[in-house]
Amino acid sequence: MRHNGKHPHSHPQQQQQHYNWKSDDERRTRSVTASIQGSTNNNSVGNFTHENTPTGSHEDYSLGLCGYILLFLSYALICLTFPFSLTVCLKVVQEYERAVMFRLGRILGGAKGPGLFIIVPCVDAYTKVDLRTVTFDVPPQEILTKDSVTVAVDAVVYFRVFDPVISITNVEDAPKSTQLLAATSLRNVLGTKSLQEILSDRESIAQTMQAALDEGTECWGVRVERVEVKDVRLPVQLQRAMAAEAEAAREARAKVIAAEGEQKASRALKDAADVIMQSPTALQLRYLQTLTTIASEKNSTIVFPIPIELMQAAIGKFHTT
Repeated sequence: MRHNGKHPHSHPQQQQQHYNWKSDDERRTRSVTASIQGSTNNNSVGNFTHENTPTGSHEDYSLGLCGYILLFLSYALICLTFPFSLTVCLKVVQEYERAVMFRLGRILGGAKGPGLFIIVPCVDAYTKVDLRTVTFDVPPQEILTKDSVTVAVDAVVYFRVFDPVISITNVEDAPKSTQLLAATSLRNVLGTKSLQEILSDRESIAQTMQAALDEGTECWGVRVERVEVKDVRLPVQLQRAMAAEAEAAREARAKVIAAEGEQKASRALKDAADVIMQSPTALQLRYLQTLTTIASEKNSTIVFPIPIELMQAAIGKFHTT
């Protein structure tokens, strides 16, 4: 039996997670390439110095004479205070964290972790970055829609860091910057929509916002995973006007339905009258059936209708006399 390299019982969630990390690697590669191209365009080949090298390349730099002296003294201090120095040198990062290390202010390799890693006191510094998905609420934004209606809209955004090094070196505070960009994108996107589109087409609005945010935060090492529009609050006067409009529309439909019912009933009565005219006995039978229906309801008063023909004959005799 041949083995195809895949576990027969691999879970779909693991495959999806592997796909997400693969897409994160592609994003990281694009970010580094963009940084390199930007630096190349802004600086000539002869003036491409160490300060213009992109932070995403993670190259090792020369520390210089003073740097090597400080590094040697730090190693000597570690050896003299061993094993007590291990409490300062050994650091731990969790599975969902990464550590970005700086040696004398410069990035030392890529992100460290998860697990144990070693730092050199007085020379190295590190910053922990959380890779878990972060959720925040976009504050309600007063927006003027395309049809000149003022509404208050709020949303929720889900994002996570896919490149710890870029999120530290390219932006001061990646979560706060993402929140401010989300509020601005919400106003920009909804400003091009009418009120009817905002109320009925939230899914496409969320997708448009996600694409705009993802494009803006990619250079910060942040991936926007999902955007949802939570609530759309209308002014009280507009709510009353819309309620009155809906009520008037319902009343108009009810009147049309009632008129159609009356028309159908009148046609049915006309057909019944034509049938009764062909047989006078049918009218008498209908009259007796009506009396039976009235008597079954235990009414104390029964009204007997007088045929109009008798009234006309009586009135004719009265006029002749």
